[in-house]
Amino acid sequence: MPWQHKINYLIGQPIGISFTNGQGTSGKLCGTSQRKLLVIEYLYQSQFALKQYDFHMIQDISGFPSCHNQQPLY
Repeated sequence: MPWQHKINYLIGQPIGISFTNGQGTSGKLCGTSQRKLLVIEYLYQSQFALKQYDFHMIQDISGFPSCHNQQPLY
């Protein structure tokens, strides 16, 4: 499924974004505006930033997996 079709299902959810340049980021999907993805990202301490990413920069978006049935790493 093209990533653009996932947007409505993922609004308000934590997502990972892979960019066409091979980099990535994660945050909470807030929506779209003028062919830009609006994502709130954690900066540090109690600071967050609303970032905008042009659709042409995005290769894919994925929702975070569930934490259910995960074994601790310690």
